[in-house]
Amino acid sequence: VQLVESGGGLVQAGGSLRLSCAASGSTFSIDTMGWYRQAPGKQRELVATIASGGGSTNSADSVKGRFTTSRDNAKNTMYLQMNSLKAEDTAVYFCNALGIDTGWGTWMTFWGQGTQVTVSS
Repeated sequence: VQLVESGGGLVQAGGSLRLSCAASGSTFSIDTMGWYRQAPGKQRELVATIASGGGSTNSADSVKGRFTTSRDNAKNTMYLQMNSLKAEDTAVYFCNALGIDTGWGTWMTFWGQGTQVTVSS
């Protein structure tokens, strides 16, 4: 499975951005997807996850009420709507997906290359 993020960029504090993660690859069925981020000098941290059906989501306390994740399974795409951005949200944002090979029944985790989000204060 290939995951490609887009939508990052430079935004002022208080602004909004919408990230997208497009998944491709025909042998795996995608289950849970998630967004992670890594700021300079810090460990990668979980931002939000969303179940396969899109009805169940979880998010880090630091982004609750500001970030919303969703997915469109028909388009194999996951989104992260980020509002009220803060300088501390500055990081590289990575897309993550848990998939099962429909032929072998093997579970694997996939990562995108990341997209930079910079919030100026």
